[in-house]
Amino acid sequence: MQQAEDFRAESAALAAILLPLSEEEFFAPTQFKGWTIDDVLGHLHMLNHAAVLSLKDGDAIDGFFKQMFARMAEGATMVEAQYPWLDGLKGRALFLEWQAQCETLADEFATADPKARVRWAGPSMSARSSITARQMETWAHGHEVFDLLGIERAETDRIKNIVVLGVNTFGWTYTVRDKPVPVAMPYLELTAPSGALWTFGEDTSGNKISGSAVGFAQTVTQTRNWADTDLQAVGDVSHEWMETAQCFAGGVARPPAKGTRFVRG
Repeated sequence: MQQAEDFRAESAALAAILLPLSEEEFFAPTQFKGWTIDDVLGHLHMLNHAAVLSLKDGDAIDGFFKQMFARMAEGATMVEAQYPWLDGLKGRALFLEWQAQCETLADEFATADPKARVRWAGPSMSARSSITARQMETWAHGHEVFDLLGIERAETDRIKNIVVLGVNTFGWTYTVRDKPVPVAMPYLELTAPSGALWTFGEDTSGNKISGSAVGFAQTVTQTRNWADTDLQAVGDVSHEWMETAQCFAGGVARPPAKGTRFVRG
């Protein structure tokens, strides 16, 4: 699957800026809930492991998430719930383990049947959707690291996988909030990093969103408030979607407040 290679490239882009860090720098807090770079890596590493497990053993992945949710039910936050699994792995040692696991994950999914169903914490999904979700999380949580280190990421057209995920979860944004899903998704007209124009939906509803594909991906992954992007929205549904867009599973998540997520100078 090409998506597996896109995940590999996304992980390599993040690894490149982590490689020069000192041990101390891995524990610097980011703009995302105060998570440190180390917390981000632990989160990505644990779920990359889970994705490999989902390809091989459905019963084992069920048990994996059961333990994690049990810790959260006892009051642990999501990041605290990963500590027992990491078992003391942290800092540069965690970075090296995460880096190696990324290659294993990419290798496993590269030869998998894209349509094979795999279990996850919520509903099952296709293998293609699973590896796309891993790319999305790597890109989204990578934002925290790029922002903290003051580095503008050089984006590529592999971001289209994340854009498509955002399009496919239009209805989820409403369903997770117990709201009726609008009959038609707003028409999207997005400019890719390469300059290509990507369009989605039908230009018939009076609702339209235009701007960069990067701005749209930042909005649906909630790494930016949409008001901090170059997106332009026309129509009530367009505005409502951009204000609440959520392409990831779990409960209702609120986008960051305007001006709170940015590349540090």
